[in-house]
Amino acid sequence: MPSVVAIIPVLNEAGAIGPTIAALPSDVIDATIVVDGGSRDGTAEEARAAGAEVLIERRAGYGRACARGAARAREMGAAVALFLDGDGADPAEQAAQLVGPVLADEADFVLATRTGGHREPGSMGLHQVLAGRLVGRAIGLACGVRYSDMSAFRAIRLDRLAMLPMREMTYGWNLEMQMRAARAGLRVREVALPYRRRVAGRSKVAGTLRGTVRAGWQIATTFARVWLRSPSRHGLRMFHVSGTNGTS
Repeated sequence: MPSVVAIIPVLNEAGAIGPTIAALPSDVIDATIVVDGGSRDGTAEEARAAGAEVLIERRAGYGRACARGAARAREMGAAVALFLDGDGADPAEQAAQLVGPVLADEADFVLATRTGGHREPGSMGLHQVLAGRLVGRAIGLACGVRYSDMSAFRAIRLDRLAMLPMREMTYGWNLEMQMRAARAGLRVREVALPYRRRVAGRSKVAGTLRGTVRAGWQIATTFARVWLRSPSRHGLRMFHVSGTNGTS
């Protein structure tokens, strides 16, 4: 039975998904699940060739793909899920920085912060950096834990994730997880890690104006829904930001 399963939602990430899977350290990650949202460029075949289990999710939604992967990981008996993007921008080789504190029972939920680590030129737009910090401050006021980013690169205990009433099936999934983790009183930690430009293809969010606007709207509506419907029962709790600021 695997202890740690990597979950990678993808859509047309050929040329990037193979190197991403290969970069995951085998002494940390026991199995990899790629949830494909209907790629037409050979992404699924490349992922299988790299050793991943591939699930095909025909229903649209980033959050839906993440939820599908988490459900499969629980079926496999995994204890921890590591989420990351399949474009090669996340430093997959540094997975231990996120998984380690969870396995050591020092944290329930650990996520990378791109704003605190070294960012390769062109990897993030200024609007993304500012949005992460602005949303982080808003979550601090609403939920009691201040984040600095909404990075997809994160590790969480699966039994804790199952306790969170996750409902957002869009790009608001990451934000909902952060807000609900804060309000549930989970032990949260951010780790500053480097961030790179994507290996291949074009971003589904930042790559087009339509994608950026749509994702922004989904994030805004998710924040409003979770804030209004889930009253906080915890006071302000600041977490420790640690990790490397160096390049990978």
